[in-house]
Amino acid sequence: MIALTGATKRYNGTTVLDDVTVEFGDEGITSLIGPNGAGKSTLFGLVGRLIQPDGGSITVDGVDVASASSKDLARTIAVLRQDNTIASRLTVQDLVEFGRFPHSHGRLNQADRVKIDEAIAYLELEELRGRFLDELSGGQRQRAFIAMVVAQDTKYVLLDEPLNNLDLRHMTEMMKLIRRMADELEKKVVVVLHDINFAATYSDRIVAMREGRIVADAACDDIMRPHVLREVYSTEVDVRVIDGKPIALYYS
Repeated sequence: MIALTGATKRYNGTTVLDDVTVEFGDEGITSLIGPNGAGKSTLFGLVGRLIQPDGGSITVDGVDVASASSKDLARTIAVLRQDNTIASRLTVQDLVEFGRFPHSHGRLNQADRVKIDEAIAYLELEELRGRFLDELSGGQRQRAFIAMVVAQDTKYVLLDEPLNNLDLRHMTEMMKLIRRMADELEKKVVVVLHDINFAATYSDRIVAMREGRIVADAACDDIMRPHVLREVYSTEVDVRVIDGKPIALYYS
């Protein structure tokens, strides 16, 4: 279980995460939604120990993130940020191998190579494994990063806006892939999404944030209600049921 208790973060006197208490890990996919600046990426940064909290505590399976060893933390939780800075002249193979670093520390053994091959096959990247990242389309590159996460072989996976810069077809394919990861590989996935309809379609639970606080936390159908989404986004949102699924319609 990933547990935040009273987690708080401030920058230059401005509170960006305000006394947040929440747990993740019971459901296959939990989507974090909310407007820009709501604190979603900051929450991820605290869990992955990429930034330090100014208050509260964060634990993963009962171990305080602040005192956990880097190796143990990286074997338990994988965090894929939207601003990946890995060199574009790496090949797909090179990138996926990075996922095994917490296990191999750069000295790959046969077990590591099996995990790498399995991850590349799972993401259907066999024909691209020798290609450089800057030679790939946006959708292919994002699949390569997900393959790295799969190779890391962690219980928990945190994905920060994995649909960013993808077209509609590749957004759909990516969400289907994330759903498969949760169902087939038994990953506990927490994903930041801007598109609330994708969140409602593929998630088990939605946590909605605004101004550094959690304003709603429930099953998808309970979040996909006009009064709830109005509170989250400060705009009118109509919700229609199409083929049995709630769909949000919003206009400027």
